[in-house]
Amino acid sequence: MSPHDQIRSPSAALTHTDHREAVLKMPVSSDWMDVDNAAIRRRHHGAPLVRRFSSGQLCRLRQQFRREANERHARGSGDRQLRVLAYSLVLGAGASPDEDWNTLQAEAEQHGYAIRARLHDVAVPVTTGYFPGTRDSRGVYTPPWKRPGWGEVERLIRGGFATGVIVLDRHNISSDDDEYHAVIRHLGERYHAFIHLVIPEEPAVPT
Repeated sequence: MSPHDQIRSPSAALTHTDHREAVLKMPVSSDWMDVDNAAIRRRHHGAPLVRRFSSGQLCRLRQQFRREANERHARGSGDRQLRVLAYSLVLGAGASPDEDWNTLQAEAEQHGYAIRARLHDVAVPVTTGYFPGTRDSRGVYTPPWKRPGWGEVERLIRGGFATGVIVLDRHNISSDDDEYHAVIRHLGERYHAFIHLVIPEEPAVPT
């Protein structure tokens, strides 16, 4: 079975039909809807790109929630490893997340994290009406909250199965600054969870 037909989860594989139904049934908060609608308008109506967040701001916000999670863990969990999920976004039906898993496992071990589950999605491109001149905007895919694998990430974090998610780089979550910022805040403020990146946020290319 190809990655297009199977999304890995700690419980059971999602078939292509399940994948589609999971997207339709996935709860979407009003916060997600606001960001999603803004991003869609910008993509499809060719509005000029306005950078609301710098890479440094996004990085600092993400690290703030990671630091707070580490501090809570140190106060309440003794020497137990901090539990995380591994997440990958593969770029085609024939692609495998295995190489990402090896990198994420090594990174987790270096920071003392215990990976509880591995999840991935297959990237689905979104038609875009603008072509921003920054590396942060390369590759526009369906928002994370519309992906079954990422939905499972959030469900497991919500249920206390893990305190964070480890990802190769921000583009596995979103290349759109608004979407990425919303994900960081949503996990951090609602679930006291964090995102750990192997490759930190990139600075914008000078224009």
